[in-house]
This record gives sequence, structure tokens and C-alpha cells, in this order.
Amino acid sequence: MKLLSGHHVFSCEGRSPEQPGAPPRWIPAFAGKHVLLMLGLMFAAAAPLAAKDRLGVYQGWAAFRDPDTPRCYAISEPEETIRTPTRSAYISVGFWPDRKVTHQLYLRLSRDRSANSGVTLSAGGRRFRLKADSSAAWAADRRMDLAIVAAIRSATSLSIETIGRDGRSIVDAYALRGAPSAIDSAALGCAGLKR
Repeated sequence: MKLLSGHHVFSCEGRSPEQPGAPPRWIPAFAGKHVLLMLGLMFAAAAPLAAKDRLGVYQGWAAFRDPDTPRCYAISEPEETIRTPTRSAYISVGFWPDRKVTHQLYLRLSRDRSANSGVTLSAGGRRFRLKADSSAAWAADRRMDLAIVAAIRSATSLSIETIGRDGRSIVDAYALRGAPSAIDSAALGCAGLKR
């Protein structure tokens, strides 16, 4: 199993991803099988750079708490990715109690996107145009974060679409079974948590 570390992490009120060197992310290098995801989540909890507390696994989603940062998040990998990915993609909803930030969306794309291509998230019949760099995307503001989380709660799937540097479509599709429970678990896991 491959664990990734030192990559972009959740964004904060500045609305851009934090720099490497902040607490790392992980996602199994493979995608698709929920059983494998659950194994990856169990091993990641034991990894020295992974989140310290696993709050729960909810079908294709999991929730974690890192009291050292402090932060909590719900996270999932795509159920399906169009074309071969160059990195492990994921979507997360983060909570940062010290910064009074809640329900913050962050996602990593499966491939680098074209600089002149927008990133669109579709869920529950709604479409959102996200802010992005070459490999990640996030909501434009708190209002959009909350609208996306509301759409996640009412939908069964979510897709991220953009155009890659090679001119080909990037589509990362996520199942949302378990997402509301994982998001709620992360929110409760950070309730009252401060340094």
C-alpha cells in the first residue's frame, strides 16, 4: 500500500490550499473497492503521519480527527475516474476549530488540469464552479462550502469535471453513501476541540 504525505492539505479561510509541511494527507494508491478503502483507512490510522484518531468508516467515506493540529475531516476517494489517474484523487470536508472554520470542501484531482479550464462540481442537480490550482480545487467561499455540503446530503453521487493539461476530460465520480454520517462524525469529533 502506498501512503502519500507532504501534499496539499485542507484549505482555510484564505480559500487556497495550505503549503506542504502542514499535516499530511493520505489516500490509498488504488481506487474503487470499498473493502480496500476500509483496509487503507485502518492502516492509515496507524501510520505516523496520518490522522491520529479514526472517528468512523461509513461505507465509502471515513472521518478522522487530528488533535495536534487540531482538525477533523470526512474523506473519500473516487468510485470511478475517467482515464488513468496520475495521482490518488480524494474529496474532503474539513473542520478547523482553532480557526472557526467548518464544513470546508477540498478536493484533489486525479490528473493536472489545464490552466485555462474551470473545475465544476455537480451534485444533487446543482453545479458549482470551484476555485483551483493545477491539482486541487475548493469552494470560492463559505456560502459555497455550505451549499455543496447541503447538495452532498441530498444526492447519491457527485462528479468533478475539468480538462486536463493533455486536453482530455478529467472526470472523478464519488459515491455519497455514508458521506452525511462521515461529515457529521467529523463535526462532532471537533466540537470543543482546541489547542
